[in-house]
Amino acid sequence: MVDVDKALALIKRGVDELLPEADLLEKLKSGRPLRIKAGFDPTAPDLHLGHTVLLNKMRHFQDLGHQILFLIGDFTGAIGDPTGKNVTRPPLSREQVLQNAETYKEQVSKILDPARMEVVFNSAWMGELGAEGMIRLASRHTVARMLERDDFAKRYAANQPIAIHEFLYPLCQGYDSVALKADVELGGTDQKFNLLMGRELQKQYGQSQQVVLMMPLLEGLDGVNKMSKSLGNYIGVSEPPGEIFGKVMSVSDELMWRYYDLLSFKTGEEIDRLRTEVAEGRNPRDVKVLLAQELVGRFHGAGAAAAALADFESRFRQGGIPEDLAEHVLETHGAGLPIAQALKSSGLTATSSEALRMIDQGGVRLDGEKVSERNLLLAAGTSVVAQVGKRKFCRLVVR
Repeated sequence: MVDVDKALALIKRGVDELLPEADLLEKLKSGRPLRIKAGFDPTAPDLHLGHTVLLNKMRHFQDLGHQILFLIGDFTGAIGDPTGKNVTRPPLSREQVLQNAETYKEQVSKILDPARMEVVFNSAWMGELGAEGMIRLASRHTVARMLERDDFAKRYAANQPIAIHEFLYPLCQGYDSVALKADVELGGTDQKFNLLMGRELQKQYGQSQQVVLMMPLLEGLDGVNKMSKSLGNYIGVSEPPGEIFGKVMSVSDELMWRYYDLLSFKTGEEIDRLRTEVAEGRNPRDVKVLLAQELVGRFHGAGAAAAALADFESRFRQGGIPEDLAEHVLETHGAGLPIAQALKSSGLTATSSEALRMIDQGGVRLDGEKVSERNLLLAAGTSVVAQVGKRKFCRLVVR
């Protein structure tokens, strides 16, 4: 029998909010396998590490013996989730939704055990609801309550259009929980309104209410913005091993611990031990290597992880880059920073004039590539190894 306290501790690891915790404790004490729901709208064909935060938590539930319901929102995906949007999002075609869903299933199997997971499509019940059923569902919520949602409220106040179908999205997501009789629903912190809708509708339909578990949104490589392909600060699940390894190694030492907490399958005790070792003098780079190997191994296998490490270390040795690389975080509040100013601020050059002179002489490199553009702007989100001359190195992180 699973120790309830230990199970709860594992479930709560990295969680931003759990509502209500007492209900989850009671469900765990029942001893029956819980129905754990998480929905994914197949709006893009590729997953990145930000998506895997939820998948990792689902893996925790799976390891505890609970039933995973991986919900592909092929019906709601055709509506378009308005969460966090200040404009109406265009719906996807049925063909786009199904094509993206297939790639999701393939990538998800790298984290979750397919034999212990049920993949469900919400068109199975939403399609049967019909026009009359949809109207009855819509009657269970008011416009005033919908406008309590932050993104809707802001758009309404700014006199920006809100399409009627956008009001249907949270209702449909909530009805998914009714159809699946979910015990727990997982989502990001930006999904709170939709997740609580499931609790409300289950109550109205006479069901036991689901517990809502919200995971934080993972910061991208810049350490500031939510990981996003559109911002270019992401690590893709399907990227080549060397790309994943190098990108993990590029994150700041501070952000590394955030990635450990939300992405690693190491136990909390193992991560705490690594933190202690770094505090006592161990090079953070060594610990970052362990994380890079773990993630590459998860998505590409142990052989690919070993090869990526060998390639990375070879490039470091050939470039003469020291292992105890100093890191300088330069705050620009998203504005970016001219290369000369960045070199001066990090201490690689005494003045901006010296930095420009070194650029003209071919003595400045970023990630091993010679810089020839004096007016180069390092955008917010940049994380590079900067080199001036033969012996001055540091990692520049621009925020």
